[in-house]
Amino acid sequence: MRRVMDISEPIRLFNTVRYLKAKQIYYRLYYTLSKKIKSALEIRPAYRIEVSGTPLKLHKSVVPESSYSGEKEFTFLNLSKRFENEIDWNFPGYGKLWTYNLNYFDFLMQEDMSRETGIELIKEFISDIENIKDGLEPFPISLRGINWIKFISKHKIEDREIDASLRAQYEILKKHPEYHLLGNHLLENGFSLLFGAFYFRDEKLYKKAKEILEGELEEQILEDGAHFELSPMYHQIMLYRVLDCINLLKHNDFGKGGLLELFIQKASVMLGWLENMKLPDGSIPLLNDSALKIAPTVKQLEEYANSLGVEPLRKPLGDSGYRVFEKGRYTIVVDIGRIGPDYIPGHAHSDTFSFVLYVDGKPLIVDTGTSTYETNERRFIERSTAAHNTVVLDGLEQSEVWGGFRVARRAYVHDRVESENFIRASHDGYRSRLNAIHEREFVFNENSIKISDRIVSDRPHDARFYLHFHPDADPALIEGTIVCSNAVLSVKSADIGLSDYFYAPEFNRVEKAVVAELSFKKEMEIEIIL
Repeated sequence: MRRVMDISEPIRLFNTVRYLKAKQIYYRLYYTLSKKIKSALEIRPAYRIEVSGTPLKLHKSVVPESSYSGEKEFTFLNLSKRFENEIDWNFPGYGKLWTYNLNYFDFLMQEDMSRETGIELIKEFISDIENIKDGLEPFPISLRGINWIKFISKHKIEDREIDASLRAQYEILKKHPEYHLLGNHLLENGFSLLFGAFYFRDEKLYKKAKEILEGELEEQILEDGAHFELSPMYHQIMLYRVLDCINLLKHNDFGKGGLLELFIQKASVMLGWLENMKLPDGSIPLLNDSALKIAPTVKQLEEYANSLGVEPLRKPLGDSGYRVFEKGRYTIVVDIGRIGPDYIPGHAHSDTFSFVLYVDGKPLIVDTGTSTYETNERRFIERSTAAHNTVVLDGLEQSEVWGGFRVARRAYVHDRVESENFIRASHDGYRSRLNAIHEREFVFNENSIKISDRIVSDRPHDARFYLHFHPDADPALIEGTIVCSNAVLSVKSADIGLSDYFYAPEFNRVEKAVVAELSFKKEMEIEIIL
């Protein structure tokens, strides 16, 4: 039976693509058409370019957790796979992100990786390169290139076969920067091209790297130091790459051209932002596609920066839209900003006015987190408004997240008023569909937090405020009050229900926990008493 398209689908698509830059649309069409023409004419890229590289001088970087346990067994994203014979670099069984991780070659830099095993794995990849699909996309080429160069440099390897393959991969990357995506992907392309330029002493690679990095670092690092996609995890990854580039430029002589000063300046404010956002247990809030055990930790990044002579520059939180308040026994992180850059909201969640709360150094109210990037129900749930500590109106999303990494109509914040103990703002995420505005106010006292919600509309709505508790919080509903071991939540003008949800601190790992659903019509108030 032929499927009939819902009229809302083209509207949703229009409301997604209308925010894209012309450059993104042009390159998506250009790359798609180019790929089809090359496929029809059976034109394939060169897989070898006979050029020799020179191992670099690099200070010790962050050592990743082990993901290769020997005998062709790999563990990424909490999922393990042992290959019986040859490694299947296209292995699809755990989704594309797992396949990407296999092709990144981060495992080359783990503590117990020997010179011999690393070379063997690299050469197995090279021997199968003509059959590799996902691994020859620009993003995995970028990460793999840096890892190969680090490994080659660490062990002072001189191997013409490896160099020829690596230079050919860099040619693919140079011709296909991810201008159709932009954001962190394009930055990764630039970082890697810089490593390739230094390794091969290649002016053309350097010119392309410099062009990308100078423009994108200014665009993507906000005034308060945040990476503009507003994901603490991706911020950590981008800071790690900037520090790696400082390492590269400080210890090698090829073509610095003012980039070192730019990298140091950006690393300082990025490190300052990360320290501003750091939670009492040293972790990051799991906002906007953040998960634990993917990026280097805050502590690792602080130590790496210190070893390179990079000092944090802590600026007041501003453009990122995040605010942190530390009073008495608690630390709270509040989101009163936009969901991300309009033209690349792929890692954005529908979470305007959400917050994360720690009491006595431990998590009490948390973000649901992220367990998958696959386009499935779990992915939609984790990006949805109801998965965050904010208000859903009439069952609709504040920002219309869909399709894994897309957003159609999105909420914008207005009328923001702030002081050292107070925030009030409104957002328009429901205005076009419900003619309603959500206004939220926070009052921060030494021993309590008061949160007031008001729906401004010409008619009543089904409003639901969700509160997601950490698995260790163990809340109970006693006579209309939510009671935890270290806090009491007093609710006015709302009905309370408790149910289960799945907290996702890591990819492919979820824990059962409790979510409170507070139902109201126009106004409600909750006071968290410590």
